[in-house]
Amino acid sequence: VLSTVRQDNHDARGEDWDADEKKAFEDEIRATYDHQGHPLYSSARLWDDGVIDPVDTRRVLAEGLAIACDNPDGDEGPFGIFRM
Repeated sequence: VLSTVRQDNHDARGEDWDADEKKAFEDEIRATYDHQGHPLYSSARLWDDGVIDPVDTRRVLAEGLAIACDNPDGDEGPFGIFRM
């Protein structure tokens, strides 16, 4: 998509986009996605709730359900769920 938008901008200005420049642009975008798409990259920036080792999935799920069920009177207070 980014490459198509850049190509459309060049076309609108009547400019040619050199094939080598286009490949370099696309390679840079792919490298960024590959780097930032790693699960530890997003977890380090608190974009998610962390990475669970598959061996620990049942334990973590059980702990989460136990915590969610540990509100006997159902009073959540004036706030929704928010992340710290």
